[in-house]
Amino acid sequence: MTPRTKPRIDDASGAPFVGASILSADFARLGDEITDVLDAGADIIHVDVMDGHFVPNLSMGPAIVSSVRKAFPDAYLDVHLMVADPDAWFRPFAQAGADLLSFHIEVCADEREALAHADRVRALGCAPGIAINPPTPQARLEPVASAFDLVLAMSVMPGHSGQAFMPEALERGALRSALPATTRLEIDGGVNPENAATVREAGFDLLVAASAIFGRPSEDRPGVICQLKGSE
Repeated sequence: MTPRTKPRIDDASGAPFVGASILSADFARLGDEITDVLDAGADIIHVDVMDGHFVPNLSMGPAIVSSVRKAFPDAYLDVHLMVADPDAWFRPFAQAGADLLSFHIEVCADEREALAHADRVRALGCAPGIAINPPTPQARLEPVASAFDLVLAMSVMPGHSGQAFMPEALERGALRSALPATTRLEIDGGVNPENAATVREAGFDLLVAASAIFGRPSEDRPGVICQLKGSE
């Protein structure tokens, strides 16, 4: 395994990061898959958590994050909570080793609740992130976005990997000008080497990819990640 240093999510250099979403990894070989994508240049391991309520699918729980943390102590674990009750899951995932916990603005009754969630995540030692689905008006997010370390714009309807990119999500790039330089603007869903340049030009500096990375042979992954970063 190649020695590595955990990246800083608040790096204000503007250099784009790539998050490899293990939703499309081969779970029978998960440790090898994570080693492979980190060695290929992925900056972050993105963990999609689904509860079968907020989205019509079930996926990973705290035990997966705990196992990944033990095996990869220096990996940055970006945990995306696609759940109806995020408050119930902040502590279990923080204790499991998450570095960042993002939840959805859609499950918050108002701005006060969103900010209270952010405070709780910070108190647990994690960075807070806020996510927004494609149909949700941006006005719901704008009043609270600057309070978070990461803003995640979904470019598909959440629940499954392998969906086609929704170009209207690029409009969320307008949030960049209102965010602190240390806040990452993340995009997730259908991101691939063919649309990565357009995504970066729109203002996104953390590109999450699942099938675009894990759906390729191991020997092709370094090139794919370079294309996503624009460093090819």
